[in-house]
Amino acid sequence: MSGKAFAHLFLWLLLAWSSVGSAFSDTLPSFREVEAAHLPSEAWLVDRNGAPLDTLNVDPKVRRLPWVPLRELSPAMRHALIVSEDKRFYQHSGVDWRAFIGAAWENLVYDTHRGASTLTMQLVGMLDPALYRHTGGRTYTQKWDQIKAARSMEKTWSKAQILDAYLNTVTFRGNLSGINAAAQGLFGQEPSKLNKAESSILAALLRGPNVKAEIVAERACGVARQLSIPRPSCATVTALAYKSLAMPPHIDFGEQLAPNVARMFLHTPGERIQVSLDAGLQRFAIQSLQSTLAALRGNRVDAGAVIVLNNQTGEVLAYADSGINAPGAQIPDYAAMPRPAGATLQPFLYGLAIEQRLLTAASFLDNSPLALEPSPDQALLQNDSTGSDNWVTLRTALASSLPAPAIRTLALVTPPDFYDRLRGLGLFSPGLNPPQRDSYAPGATTVTLTALTNAYRMLANGGVLKPLGFRVGGVAGATQIMPAPVAAIVTDILADSNARWMKTGLDGAVTTSGFAAVKTGLSQDKRNNWSVGFSDQYTVGVWVGNVPGRSMRNVSDVNGAARVWQALINKLNAVQPSRTPKLPGGIVVQMVRFEPPLEPPRRELFLTGTEQSVVTLAGDRSLAQIIGPATLTLNTDIPAAWQKVRFYSRPMHQRWNWLVDGEAAPVEWLQADGSLLYTPQPGIHQISLVDDQGITLDTLSFTVQVPTARQEPLFTTP
Repeated sequence: MSGKAFAHLFLWLLLAWSSVGSAFSDTLPSFREVEAAHLPSEAWLVDRNGAPLDTLNVDPKVRRLPWVPLRELSPAMRHALIVSEDKRFYQHSGVDWRAFIGAAWENLVYDTHRGASTLTMQLVGMLDPALYRHTGGRTYTQKWDQIKAARSMEKTWSKAQILDAYLNTVTFRGNLSGINAAAQGLFGQEPSKLNKAESSILAALLRGPNVKAEIVAERACGVARQLSIPRPSCATVTALAYKSLAMPPHIDFGEQLAPNVARMFLHTPGERIQVSLDAGLQRFAIQSLQSTLAALRGNRVDAGAVIVLNNQTGEVLAYADSGINAPGAQIPDYAAMPRPAGATLQPFLYGLAIEQRLLTAASFLDNSPLALEPSPDQALLQNDSTGSDNWVTLRTALASSLPAPAIRTLALVTPPDFYDRLRGLGLFSPGLNPPQRDSYAPGATTVTLTALTNAYRMLANGGVLKPLGFRVGGVAGATQIMPAPVAAIVTDILADSNARWMKTGLDGAVTTSGFAAVKTGLSQDKRNNWSVGFSDQYTVGVWVGNVPGRSMRNVSDVNGAARVWQALINKLNAVQPSRTPKLPGGIVVQMVRFEPPLEPPRRELFLTGTEQSVVTLAGDRSLAQIIGPATLTLNTDIPAAWQKVRFYSRPMHQRWNWLVDGEAAPVEWLQADGSLLYTPQPGIHQISLVDDQGITLDTLSFTVQVPTARQEPLFTTP
């Protein structure tokens, strides 16, 4: 033996002798402390009743699952661990002196790298940062402290506790920490069901967690040969090792019902968060959505979203997203993405006109085709309806999503007033700069499914807007946005199946088993299809569309989002059918007939003081009024030809004409909504509104001034 080898052996023997009978003086955690400190890398989302919804890994550095007690571990795994790592585990007191001295001799004399750490020594090395094994191995001092700590642990911990803590702490492969993560990540198996072949592979991994599969297989065969009969063959163990180690570990957490909600709430490893979702309803929403998307696969429909709200509390009961091209993949939160709303904003537009007493549900509206192409600021009111050269009542226009009457009503209530209503409803997307009121272009408005559905819930709650949330029990707060009588009239229209007579097939697509009010819409670019509505207890919003940017093909209010909405409302009504809400005060209900009889007589709802028993088309002429400024001041810094001012008429009729200073207005001044975009000239001028028979309905005189040095211009370019 060389002098160097002898010196090394002497040091090892001295180390062993010095540690006999000593106790590790540093603080050693108890078994209960180690068990309590075990923190899974996952977090769990559960529904309102405690049922599992989703699991999310929130610690990317490790995969660690809940602690598995030793009594729930497969006997095969316990046996494989002992024969592989510490054969005399039950005989020694923390240090296997026989193995220790033998390993020291082989390492010094034959220059091998045989280890002699017992399971207890390995465990204290994992629990104490000062004893962590670094590249190149532990120092003599660390080894000394490790031995003393192991002997001290054996005096306060039972053998079962040592095995228990070791198996729940040790790293097996990659970032799989603990037997629970290793068993499920490599074999998709619960630790209690591990067989002898799987146990042999897991035990073999402890000597080299990240070595090649062939090395693991060779070591695992050696472990398997030491197990009790019947033993798995080496061929079986080898085949399983190659198969299980060929791909990155994957832990299957089963059904994942709410991944986007999980990402909202799960942030801390080990936490368990309860939300207001209902697992059964969430599952049904996903299935209904996926079924519809599959049926529309050839129509360029590739994604969808659903949200279900409790009308009274605002609890979110279902929040589902789906994409037919991304099974099992992370799906974007489509319910939170702003998109053009199509005709789904019409209830708030007509509600505003009724509230301002400009129109009633029985008012005639011009449904003739627009003379000019709609401008971009009117795009949000467009739908897939072509309309007809006819007059319709407001009830029919809203229920059938007719675009022309909506565009003319927008001019009637004015875009700034409509802006205020949408802002009050919270429909401008959070995080985005809202448009300016005075330059508001409705077509630039995009809405999220979440905000739009809550706005419809406002109608269900009698005009009161309440916050929504995922907290069980809901969130406090309420704001009266729309008078209750107005909300009741709009609701009555949305629930009126007879008023949908101009939307062929729609009634069947939204027929429900009890009371329900619903609105459908298709954006002008035909990329977004909506169906939003409510029963007496729930509000449901559905969106389907094309995410890449192509127009959908042959998708309408009948075969798209409405089918999912109908399925959900009927399921919700199955337990307790929805009842028609009682009308609030401030409403007069009476029969009304029309002259000419363009629509049949019917029961109609009016705000008190606006009721009529007969509505005549000619009667609107006496109410005609021009809306515009009486005085204008030019901006001398801007060419006069660039300066514009808009004049409106109340009500708006496409067949009425504008005169400027007694002459027909230039064609380029006439707008699609029936308004007049006037280019002012200095002086006193007169604008008149005449009907199709040349009768003057209203006249407005105004002055256009050139500003003095001190005078500020009253308007600039649009």
